[in-house]
Amino acid sequence: MKHATPLRRTLTALTTTTLLAGGLLLGRTVTAEPAHATGEKIICNVPEMRQEAADLRSKAAQFQRLGATAEARKARARADALDRQVRNCIDAEDNAPKPWK
Repeated sequence: MKHATPLRRTLTALTTTTLLAGGLLLGRTVTAEPAHATGEKIICNVPEMRQEAADLRSKAAQFQRLGATAEARKARARADALDRQVRNCIDAEDNAPKPWK
């Protein structure tokens, strides 16, 4: 087995340093404020989101039958994310402060 040449070690160290510095810079970027903090209304179309989740689940089943397990897993993950978003929308609506009458 050959030993790493000095140039290869230098390039590896330079690449590692660059990746670490880039990760630190990306980790320190300012994130956007949540929509509720900016006063924007979030509109959830629950029936449409549920239909989209069902479509994704049927697509995942089709991918699974065809043997494309990675695509099926991705489709199921997106459907699960939509289901969580629907639950969050419903919870937010149920727990939102009611207007004064």
